[in-house]
Amino acid sequence: MLNKDQFADNHFIRTIIEDDLKSGKHEAVQTRFPPEPNGYLHIGHAKSICLNFGLAYIYDGLCNLRFDDTNPEKENDEYVNAIKEDVEWLGFHWAGEPRFASNYFDQLYDYAVGLIKDGKAYVDDLTPEEMREYRGTLTEAGKNSPYRDRSVEENLDLFTRMKNGEFPDGSKTLRLKIDMAAGNINMRDPVIYRIRRAHHHNTGDKWCIYPMYDYTHCISDAIEGITHSLCTLEFEAHRPLYDWVLDNIPAPHATRPRQYEFSRLELLYSITSKRKLNQLVSDGHVSGWDDPRMPTISGMRRRGYTPEGLRLFAKRAGISKSENIVDMSVLEGAIREELENSAPRLMAVLNPLKVTLTNFEAGKTQSRRAAFHPNHEEMGEREIPVSQTIYIEADDFAENPPKGFKRLIPGGEVRLRHGYVIKCDEVVKDEAGNVVELKCSIDHDTLGKNPEGRKVKGVIHWVSAKHAAEIKVRLYDRLFTVERPDAVRGEDGEYLPFTDFLNPESVKEITAYAEPAAKDLPAESRWQFERIGYFVTDRKDHGKDTPVFNRTVTLKDSWQPK
Repeated sequence: MLNKDQFADNHFIRTIIEDDLKSGKHEAVQTRFPPEPNGYLHIGHAKSICLNFGLAYIYDGLCNLRFDDTNPEKENDEYVNAIKEDVEWLGFHWAGEPRFASNYFDQLYDYAVGLIKDGKAYVDDLTPEEMREYRGTLTEAGKNSPYRDRSVEENLDLFTRMKNGEFPDGSKTLRLKIDMAAGNINMRDPVIYRIRRAHHHNTGDKWCIYPMYDYTHCISDAIEGITHSLCTLEFEAHRPLYDWVLDNIPAPHATRPRQYEFSRLELLYSITSKRKLNQLVSDGHVSGWDDPRMPTISGMRRRGYTPEGLRLFAKRAGISKSENIVDMSVLEGAIREELENSAPRLMAVLNPLKVTLTNFEAGKTQSRRAAFHPNHEEMGEREIPVSQTIYIEADDFAENPPKGFKRLIPGGEVRLRHGYVIKCDEVVKDEAGNVVELKCSIDHDTLGKNPEGRKVKGVIHWVSAKHAAEIKVRLYDRLFTVERPDAVRGEDGEYLPFTDFLNPESVKEITAYAEPAAKDLPAESRWQFERIGYFVTDRKDHGKDTPVFNRTVTLKDSWQPK
């Protein structure tokens, strides 16, 4: 369930909104989340979703889901559907039906015609190379295109013929006539239409000219009555163009949108470039966009992260104009904190060591019932069966224990979690000297109570070999070994390929054993394996015959870069 305390507070955008509502500038808040459907959403989008939908929720307003689909060659319905699923999974609902910038292509074209008629746009024949040459630099003004002074009539004729498909791709563009000497390069007669014969996922083959993002975005905001258009700081230099377009077309809506920028999220030990994420998928470094090692929302969901945990992380990351560099441990800490309260418990043994209980007696050696969560009775309880052979973690036995070791040692005692105290009487080794079995005796007077006359400090988890569920466990870790994998320079000063820093130990699959309750769990069921970490049954591969668990996060942050 959402509540208004789950979202970042005391940030500058909330101050702006509260001032706008108090002054009467706006009667209600209308935001939008405007992804381009050219890839799956990632952790940076999750922050933006929480901001845009969260503000609408806090101030009882509305938030649109709008696909800014102006680049048909890279967009498709797979991405559209994945984005809708991600937003809903995070707990949010958009106003009305999902919107598409392509739904406004007719209006955008009409506004472009109006700009031509007003002498504020012209058809240009410069090639991309010539256009770059004419644009100038940060310290040198650009120069006017030789086609800038075409008549209104000629521009209208050429633009109509562009629309009708009379010219080759890339041969002409429509540009705004602003100022080639402007200090802001974005204002040096930006292109607003280009010719591109490409099938569009929404409009099919209706158009062979497509509007540019900067032109489309602000008009879409205005058409939808957006009050506060929120974007990341790299768009700050585009804001004058956003305002110029809206100042020079007939107002499509009474509400004049304003753009506000906040710093984008940089998550260490990760990347959030769609192009580079796509490269990971295309080159086979990961199994897909939803690989549990990916920072995509679908990947994090498959990893076992929860919507509540991601919303908590977004709140802690905060909203500001200063750098928003966040360590992976902050994300993992938020997920860990949320799962601590919400995930029921099971015992599982990942690295099994056989233990034979030498004085096990059928009918005398009893099982116990235990709660699925120590603080939530409503989660119920389960029977924990016991048999003559059990498995414990190999790391919970030490023949030559280090100082302070409180688990099982030769001749020592330990408490089985939810069970008896046992004593290690004999260590069995193979020909190579490896420990392969322990023979232990049960103190039958210690079920649910302390032994008399002595203290047993150690408690270990275990499973009954006879009753255990055999499970596949995928141990996931961080995908990269350095904080900024796409920002490492070589000796020549050039950036090294970010794939050079992939963590070779980012996933390991093992066979393990869990309590019998693990046999009948549905997919996407989250659990704490006691003393080990949090795990989730895989969304795709988990089944009753082949239970598959993905490690979400360890019980504590113990990761060190290799």
